[in-house]
Amino acid sequence: MIRIENISKSNSHRILFIEASAALNRGEKIGLVGPNGAGKTTLFRMITGQEIPDEGQVTVEKHVTIGYFSQDVGEMSGRSAATEVMDGAGPVSEVAAELRELEAAMVDPDRMDEMDQIIERYGEVQARYEELDGYGLEGRAREVLAGLSFTQEMMDGDVGKLSGGWKMRVALARILLMRPDVMLLDEPSNHLDIESLIWLESFLKGYDGALLMTSHDREFMNRIVTKIIEIDAGSLTTYSGDYAFYEQQRAQNEKQQQAQFERQQAMLAKEIKFIERFKARASHAAQVQSRVKKLDKIERVEPPKRRQAVAFEFQPAPRSGEDVVNLKGVHKKYGSRSIYEGLDFMVRRKERWCIMGINGAGKSTLLKLVAGTAEPDDGNVTVGASVKMGYFAQHAMDVLDGDLTVFEWLEAEFPRAGQGALRTLAGCFGFSGDDVEKKCRVLSGGEKARLVMAAMLFDPPNFLVLDEPTNHLDLDTKEMLIKALSDYEGTMLFVSHDRHFLAELSNRVLELTPEGIHRYDGGYTEYVERTGYEAPGLRS
Repeated sequence: MIRIENISKSNSHRILFIEASAALNRGEKIGLVGPNGAGKTTLFRMITGQEIPDEGQVTVEKHVTIGYFSQDVGEMSGRSAATEVMDGAGPVSEVAAELRELEAAMVDPDRMDEMDQIIERYGEVQARYEELDGYGLEGRAREVLAGLSFTQEMMDGDVGKLSGGWKMRVALARILLMRPDVMLLDEPSNHLDIESLIWLESFLKGYDGALLMTSHDREFMNRIVTKIIEIDAGSLTTYSGDYAFYEQQRAQNEKQQQAQFERQQAMLAKEIKFIERFKARASHAAQVQSRVKKLDKIERVEPPKRRQAVAFEFQPAPRSGEDVVNLKGVHKKYGSRSIYEGLDFMVRRKERWCIMGINGAGKSTLLKLVAGTAEPDDGNVTVGASVKMGYFAQHAMDVLDGDLTVFEWLEAEFPRAGQGALRTLAGCFGFSGDDVEKKCRVLSGGEKARLVMAAMLFDPPNFLVLDEPTNHLDLDTKEMLIKALSDYEGTMLFVSHDRHFLAELSNRVLELTPEGIHRYDGGYTEYVERTGYEAPGLRS
């Protein structure tokens, strides 16, 4: 359906693709992977014709419809979310628009002389609308929005009043409702809670068109894709299998290539040593000449292009007392809405609690109460002896000084740290090379989050309170963070919609439901086994 043939593309003096080729065939579900800035979004834009390659070509079969979801959702306001979704549903929305125009024309007294043609055209358009199941369009639109966790009130309210994250869901719903021949989804899993993610997984598995998508959620990728296209150093490499298989295969390929490279380097060193030793001796002239010619003809094995991500190691945190935080009889309301009524909850040293609950259940509120950024209406929150808390929330980015560069800000935070240690820290969290010279004010939301996280972990607290810490992290940085936190000796209380992160790091689960609060010993994996569902919103 889509062929990418020998494309080359440069962007702002940076080479993205060099004679790269790949294909997307009918019905295939492919994950597109590669480091930040490798060219994933550029590839999507070339497929949709918004950009063209410098060399080579991208060809799309005739009459193939493409739906493209990007992080840039544009302006939305003045209409309901349901109307906004229906309006982007491809051909059926165009037919619906003409139907509305014709209905208006039929009651327009100034157009009485055209009435026969209008009625005839109305019959044709109505037949086409029925053929496209237009009368079921609103029902399907509401079903998709409900799957993405919209309430009826949100579906009917002004889309302009929604937050950026919810507008992203509206834009995603438009593409899902359209059901094109090919879906291009750039980070569809961003801003989704677990319930919405699982619904979207099910939807995409049942979708019979072709799919090319990026995602920073490995579990989501593993459940949907059957092929991976990797962008690395300008080339496109295709792997058959899910993301886990790709990781294994890539590591194996790198290992083999490294071994080949080392073997060849040893052989070359031996040959060069012989040439150097005997080049001045006439008796060995023929042998030397023969070996020089042999070296000229050898095709050099390159070392693996991709280096492993820099590992981040915690400095040891000071030990806290056994009781880290204790909530006793806590009540909390927002307006007339009661979030907690008499909550009792204790966190002890080395426990790693993940908080589960649907949107609005009070997950972030609980973290704020523990961190002291919100006060209970009644009851007590007591932080234990020798507890040094690190709280990561979205507003944590406010601590950055926009006039400083990334490196200057880190130096100001840690004046006693060596430059090498700070550069390693920055590199672990995705700031390599010239990135450390960026002013904090020009950083994206994701970059700001990574920088604040880096600073918090460099001088580690013994109690980490984390609200969606992986929201803006790519797969490699997320994996590095999981490895680092696995070795962390302190206590954790966190909220995340990333199931891999939850499974790897939790050893306790606190579930917030309308029926009550439930505690589970064992981590997220045990919670899923015991309850039979992956999130509270999926309770039967």
